[in-house]
Amino acid sequence: MDTQVVQYKEPEQQAHAAIHSRPWAAWLIIIGGSGLLALAISVSVAKGSVNIPLATVWKAFFQFNPAERLHLIVVDLRLPRALASALVGAAFAVAGAIMQGITRNPMADSGLMGLNAGAGFALSLCFSFFPGLPYLGIIGLSFAGALLGSVLVFGIASMRRSGATPMRLVLAGASVSALLAALSQGIALYYDVAQNIMFWTVGGVAGTTWEQLLIVSPWVIAALLGAQLLSRSVSLLSLGQEVAQGLGMNTFLVKTLCMAIVLMLAGAAVAVVGAVGFVGLMVPHIARFLAGVDYRWIIPSSAVLGSLLVVLADLGARTFNPPFETPIGVIIALVGVPFFLHLARKERRAL
Repeated sequence: MDTQVVQYKEPEQQAHAAIHSRPWAAWLIIIGGSGLLALAISVSVAKGSVNIPLATVWKAFFQFNPAERLHLIVVDLRLPRALASALVGAAFAVAGAIMQGITRNPMADSGLMGLNAGAGFALSLCFSFFPGLPYLGIIGLSFAGALLGSVLVFGIASMRRSGATPMRLVLAGASVSALLAALSQGIALYYDVAQNIMFWTVGGVAGTTWEQLLIVSPWVIAALLGAQLLSRSVSLLSLGQEVAQGLGMNTFLVKTLCMAIVLMLAGAAVAVVGAVGFVGLMVPHIARFLAGVDYRWIIPSSAVLGSLLVVLADLGARTFNPPFETPIGVIIALVGVPFFLHLARKERRAL
């Protein structure tokens, strides 16, 4: 009996030993990053084509006067925009972290895996055939489009006998994303809605309203909480499916729940900001490097760092060439593309 107990505990002990983490670093990221995020949101609200003193911003928060033009700019335009940036940054980052964990693919990202392009394709159909659809319907179509993109990518990558290898997933994702993006642009041009689609193609949070934010926030917050609840299971899956099954995990159920969360995060984020890539690729690697490989710490760290990245990118998009705005997707791609090339080169050496 004693021997059986030791043999039963050994795989679990080995798994826990392999999932090393640095909780102190994760807490530093969460607490310090949240402070920096609050500061970044304050600066984002104050800076733009019209610079507003921080004292005026403070008064707009706590002593709002609808007769003051600057107060209206702060509350009705810039604050929902800054909060939307933080929300979608967390959504993209956590979606990327979960995908990297369950697929064991360091280059997994909702943009590279076709989810963003699928959601964008659904939005092009929405603007072309259902122009009067309410915002909740737009979010629903974004979810469906993200699901379509992911099914196509994983289906194509799994056609070979060897299955969906990390490099095959990236190649399939790039091909499907290019196809769906071309179809989206073709539909937009044919039905003369290219100007409406362009905003979601290049990415941006300009024009985000409180109504949109209140509709999309519950979806993203629920998905983030679900991701944290599944974080221990994602950590075990990141060690390999055989290890997770050996510990009694229902890997099919966990992967299904994780993909549902990824679809919610990516679909809701694209409905707000558009097809912005590389956030879910870069941020989880930074969180993993700082906090270790335990997803109980990677997911909250990624949420904070992703929010900070997108808020700063939006701030840069508005202040780089005022009064004109640089697309937020371009700002992030300036950092994301070199990061992706570095990862691709690293993976090629590992093969």
